[in-house]
Amino acid sequence: MSETDSFIDEVTEEVRRERLYRYLRRYAWIGVVAVVLIVAGAAFNEWRKARAQAEAQGLGDTLLAALETEDAAARQAALAGLAVDGEADHVVALLVASERLSAEQPGAAAEALRPLAQDAGAPAVYSDLAALKLVMLGEAGGVDATTRAQLIERLTEAGGPYRLLALEQQAYGHLAEGRRDAAVQAARDLLLEQSVTPGMRQRLAQLIVALGGELPQAGAG
Repeated sequence: MSETDSFIDEVTEEVRRERLYRYLRRYAWIGVVAVVLIVAGAAFNEWRKARAQAEAQGLGDTLLAALETEDAAARQAALAGLAVDGEADHVVALLVASERLSAEQPGAAAEALRPLAQDAGAPAVYSDLAALKLVMLGEAGGVDATTRAQLIERLTEAGGPYRLLALEQQAYGHLAEGRRDAAVQAARDLLLEQSVTPGMRQRLAQLIVALGGELPQAGAG
């Protein structure tokens, strides 16, 4: 390599170095801002998690305090008076209904369940549970046969969280209407479902035998 070529290379390298420094001076603030945003975002996420945990713990303590009230009427009032929203509101509605049912107030229990059962925006695990409880209350809770049938039709749709329980209630509904054969057939069909729990299987078998029906053969269907 000649001295001229060496000199040109040194100059070129120096120009590149100067250009790099100039870029760094001009755009270094972007990297600083990016680092600040990352750190700030991480700090915000930690604060939000801590806040959510504190709120959940506070709600849990409030619910426990209400449930530990010895007087039934005061316990109902404490639960009904809780200022909550979101999913916590659904849980409170179910607890209020449970307390009213324990106090032998099926009509009042149904009143607590209806808004949740009709809330299309609520998660199905809550709204369908409220609907199932209304089905189980039946006439005692002021739920007429037409409404009960509509609720069962909704609950027995494929993929519903309480489908099998609703099908069991459908069998009992047939029996209550004096349709013994329909009750037996509904119970037999339900026994063939793979997800039936041992407890439900026992109840269905007892219903079929009590009505003079025959249990389905293992592996039938």
